[in-house]
Amino acid sequence: MAPSRRFLGIDVGTQSTKALVIDADTGEVVSRGAVAYGLIEGLPKGHMEQHPETWIDAIRGAARQALHGMDPAAVLGVGVSGQQHGAVVLDEQSRVVRPAKLWCDTSTAAEAAQLSRALGREIPAGFTASKLAWTRDHEPRLWAKARHVLLPHDYVNFRLTDARTMECGDASGTGFFDSAARAFDARACAAIDARLLSMLPSLVAAGEPAGTLSAAGATLLGLCEGTLVSAGGGDNMMAAIGSGAAHSGVAVISLGTSGTVFARCDAPVVDPDGLIAPFCSSDGAWLPLLCVMNLTGVTETVRALTGMSHAALTAAAQAVPSGSDGLMWLPFLQGERVPNLPDATGQLVGMRGDNLTAGHLYRAALEGTSCNLALGAARLQRLGVPLVDVRLCGGAANNSLWQRILANLIGAPVRVVAETEAAALGAAIQAHWTHARVHGARENCGEAADSFVRTVGPAVEPSPDRSADENLLGRFSEELFLRYGVRFAAASSSA
Repeated sequence: MAPSRRFLGIDVGTQSTKALVIDADTGEVVSRGAVAYGLIEGLPKGHMEQHPETWIDAIRGAARQALHGMDPAAVLGVGVSGQQHGAVVLDEQSRVVRPAKLWCDTSTAAEAAQLSRALGREIPAGFTASKLAWTRDHEPRLWAKARHVLLPHDYVNFRLTDARTMECGDASGTGFFDSAARAFDARACAAIDARLLSMLPSLVAAGEPAGTLSAAGATLLGLCEGTLVSAGGGDNMMAAIGSGAAHSGVAVISLGTSGTVFARCDAPVVDPDGLIAPFCSSDGAWLPLLCVMNLTGVTETVRALTGMSHAALTAAAQAVPSGSDGLMWLPFLQGERVPNLPDATGQLVGMRGDNLTAGHLYRAALEGTSCNLALGAARLQRLGVPLVDVRLCGGAANNSLWQRILANLIGAPVRVVAETEAAALGAAIQAHWTHARVHGARENCGEAADSFVRTVGPAVEPSPDRSADENLLGRFSEELFLRYGVRFAAASSSA
């Protein structure tokens, strides 16, 4: 009998690192591992940082769990997914200069605004560009040591292979990348530092390996030296592959610490107002994407406040009608990326004595976060991106009430992908695809993913009468304007 062909996928997130192993012959996930961690504590408001060594320690633990008892020679490739936008700055000896400022760090809002003015386009505070400009301005002695700039998954690849590389998907979330040309933007780089372009690594094309496991990388994972390491990508790009959006026409809503709506497209999609990020995919196409910073953190706040489980809160919220009896949550607990409100705080609107129950609060949290996603979905449709086959992934995707609320607000059926850790699955699939290409296969990434991506249960259809949900979305839009002076501009590019 032929030996198994297995591939390891690793997803380095904000709260944990997950690992899983797929079997290319059965299309199944055969093992898993996970290690949790947190942010660096005690930092000033808005500063969200982690040390890259935290990720390496977690990868060691998660990979060893997933690979326990497995023949290392059976694992033919490794793929890495990573939280997007984090800035990993290395010195001349490739040592980390300072902890990584993360996607959710809003301390760089002033630098983002300055870059936006200089470049004539929106640079969100979450993007890597603002993190580098902040380091330049606030820590000049550390910035003077900088010789290499990597993204989180790039740094992991470097520790595994000893090669510094970047790929177009993750690179397109930096703020200094031209997604249409699939190349670094020299003008944007120069606006940060004249040296930046020389600090960036070479770009690896989709389907090409980043390298192979070095001796140190093999020891870290417990695998064989020389094992292929694929290009990897940002967590959204890997989740696209792991959810079936390596085929055009499939849209994905990811429900995690942050929330995203994205769809694979065969041509670049540029939003003139900068609300939809013009990302590249990690399979050679494009991935226009909306990202909101506040999602499961809002529902987790209700859980912590009430002491109830998410299951009990969901049950209580199901008894509350759409619109939460007038209670609306503008859910910007840590600022927001879209709309661009890095310094905003959340607001509860419409409070009365009879709608401050646990069920009302939880439903208002689900509705507020879903309204923000639904406005992004409407914006994508306005830009010509169809939302027909919508998939849900991420840690909260199995919440039945959240599924129903999203289907009603978006006006399209939604399906839940069987593998909620879609980014780790996508990383493993990309490694499988890359290994096959290296050995002469001609299938595209979507075809390679078909054997592994499944949905569970029937699609959740929008309710026949969606008037209450449409009214809810309209009220949310008006409250955005009244409270923050912001029009989301879902209806037109000039709104």
